[in-house]
Amino acid sequence: MAGRQKSDLEAGAQIVSGNLGKTVQRLRKAYNLSLSELAEQSGVAKSIISQIERNETNPTLATIWRLSQALDVSIERVLASADDEPFVEKLSRADTPVLISEDGKVRLAAIGWIRTVEWLQWYDVTAEPGGTLESDAHQRGSLECLSLLAGEAEVEIGGLTETAKAGETLRYRCDRPHVIRATGAEPMRAVMVCIMKAAVMD
Repeated sequence: MAGRQKSDLEAGAQIVSGNLGKTVQRLRKAYNLSLSELAEQSGVAKSIISQIERNETNPTLATIWRLSQALDVSIERVLASADDEPFVEKLSRADTPVLISEDGKVRLAAIGWIRTVEWLQWYDVTAEPGGTLESDAHQRGSLECLSLLAGEAEVEIGGLTETAKAGETLRYRCDRPHVIRATGAEPMRAVMVCIMKAAVMD
């Protein structure tokens, strides 16, 4: 183990807190990993990961290290516990996850914060003319907002279709299959925010 990694582990040992379980769970869900899949990738038993997420155990540093590697995040991030301290975080273009539609014409750059992914997601959307993004239903009660910055688009959901152009916003329930299409002659650019049910209603 490199010297810096070892020092990270030693420093991290002093700040493990109840936030650890929430952080591991948040990262696991952000990568759409089941407990079994994370166990396989990290070499940490599924039962141990489950106990960590429920804050029912104090994991060893070796266990935290294996989880951080499987989740592709620094051990400092996994161990961080001070939510109230000021910070500025910069994400490079290369580090920003990008999703591409099946037709290859729509790109969604995930610019939202990983810590909010369970209830709030937002994307920088670009699309070539004619590009189509088909999405499955999100959890019941969820909402999506598509704000057009350039070009034109239409949203189809539940038998309804509505169009928008630059400066306009489409807001719709996204808890059923829905389709976004770039309908104009020019490329489309938009910001899309998905508000999950947990943040909308009970």
